Amino acid sequence: MQKETIVVMTGATSGIGKIAAIQLAKSGAKLVLTARNKERALATEKLIKETNPQTDIDFYYGDLSLMSEVRKIALEIRNNYPKIDILIHNAGLHAFQQRITTEGFSEMMAVNYLSPWLLTYLLEDSLLNAEYAKIISVASEASRNHGTLSLPFDLTDTSLFTARGSSKIYGKTKLLNIMFTNELARYYDGTKVTTNAVNPGFNNTGLGRELRISNVLGKLLKVLNIGNPKRGADIIIRLCLDPNYDDITGEYFNVGTGKKIEPVYPGNDASMQKMLWAETKKILSAFLK
Repeated sequence: MQKETIVVMTGATSGIGKIAAIQLAKSGAKLVLTARNKERALATEKLIKETNPQTDIDFYYGDLSLMSEVRKIALEIRNNYPKIDILIHNAGLHAFQQRITTEGFSEMMAVNYLSPWLLTYLLEDSLLNAEYAKIISVASEASRNHGTLSLPFDLTDTSLFTARGSSKIYGKTKLLNIMFTNELARYYDGTKVTTNAVNPGFNNTGLGRELRISNVLGKLLKVLNIGNPKRGADIIIRLCLDPNYDDITGEYFNVGTGKKIEPVYPGNDASMQKMLWAETKKILSAFLK
């Protein structure tokens, strides 16, 4: 990686995002990170600088479930960074009950899908100004358990769900990440911006912290060395740093092997991808200016 490569990443204060941030710091990248909590941000900064004291880190604060705050963060970053080399959408939420934001969106849909869509859209100029830019979205094979996709209804659906029913909603948001990635590749066709999605596999992180048994289960999995988040972070880092991925766009890559995965239908349906883009843009129109 060249010096002064600017990496913007969400979800870097915990889990695979924190590990990926540390590895990117070792490569000499300048880190532009988002966070909700200043205390966790400072702890993350301390940890990164223990690994590489020279790392330049810049935090932007806001709640990614609120599109108004995503917009605020994006405009602040865009004003301060006219060039962005890598944009990583890592922040994710698996909610076990429905929570509706003050803007009227389902919190899980807002964090997992609407937020990265809006952030990408508003940072377009900075991405195009880079010599070569990469957009990496953390999706999941949970996308295969998405139930039935109904557009545009699912984007604004605020129906109640249980912990058992939450998996299909979470899977649906991850399917949308893959579809968005493919349509985004067409959007940036003819430019030097590439966009790909990754499956980080199962990772023993705080993603399922709302479950009552999550702490006990997490400790047990750690003892058994199951779900080591270093594997999930590795596929992100590979797409950032491995030159073999430099010219590839619109694909979905697997943890471990780093090979392409064929997404479940309609993840590979171009007409559905185009519809998703158009409907998302319509829903978020108030935040695009």
